[in-house]
Formats: sequence, structure tokens, C-alpha cells
Amino acid sequence: QLVESGGGLVQTGGSLRLSCAASGLTFDDYAIGWLRQVPGKEREVVSCISRSDNTKYYADSVKGRFTISRDIAKNTVYLQMNGLKPDDTAVYYCAAGTYGSSPVKYDYWGQGTEVTVSS
Repeated sequence: QLVESGGGLVQTGGSLRLSCAASGLTFDDYAIGWLRQVPGKEREVVSCISRSDNTKYYADSVKGRFTISRDIAKNTVYLQMNGLKPDDTAVYYCAAGTYGSSPVKYDYWGQGTEVTVSS
């Protein structure tokens, strides 16, 4: 089970840190992705971190603003989001699977946490 937290309402330019905690699943065995979805649009991979060497991927839209990190001891993955924009408004999901920028790479999903950025 994956459980996200840390979403909320923030003004443009603000920051949030999302957390994804796992139970019954060891993060060290999977690549972990953060994905987001806006109603009417497809889910997109925002960032992901590989299982083995901590290779990281960021979508062009968030490069330089978002940072993904992993705390193996806590079995938790974080997404630090700085410089938030209204276009970042979405439901954010963490997911476990194989490393990649496509949602089909991920097999296990959290329930999502909502992020709203006001202008």
C-alpha cells in the first residue's frame, strides 16, 4: 500500500513537499514515480527515481523546480515542489514499478493527494 500526503492549497511561487510512505512493499525493490492528473487529461509522470542507482527523471515542465528523493530507512519517497505554478494544480500520485516516464511502467498506486496552486 502506498499513501501520499502533503498536498494542499498554495499560492503561486510557493512550495509543498509530498511524501509517499509504503507498507507491505519495500521501496528498495522498485522504481518510484510521482505522477499527476488533471480532469480530462491523461496521467503524466512528473518525476521518478530508479531502484538501483538513484537515477532521476523530471518532466520538462518541472525541471529545476521539483526534486525527488528517497529515504530507504523510512521507506518513504518525497517530492519537493518549489516555484509552484497554477499549471501544477492536479492530483498527485506516487506509484511503484519499473523506471520510466510512462504511466504504464507502474504497477502499484497510492490514492492521490490534491495540490491546488492559486494565482
